[in-house]
Amino acid sequence: MKAKVYVRLKKSIADPQGTAIKGMLNKIGFSKVEDVRIGKLIELDLGDVAKEDAEVQLNEMCKKLLANTVIEDYRFEIEG
Repeated sequence: MKAKVYVRLKKSIADPQGTAIKGMLNKIGFSKVEDVRIGKLIELDLGDVAKEDAEVQLNEMCKKLLANTVIEDYRFEIEG
């Protein structure tokens, strides 16, 4: 079973990388871009595991290592 975990800063946390990219996009002609938030994508192969167990494992992985839940939100998608 494969999973994708998406991690990004919470809306209340400033995103200096996103701000810099927004500024450059505006500068090179994409002036309609109003906001940019940078995040990370983590792809995992969980092996042969039931979907319910995968959800539990993914939540634990995110809370313990993959996301800093003080400043980041996460979500995941399970495939297969």
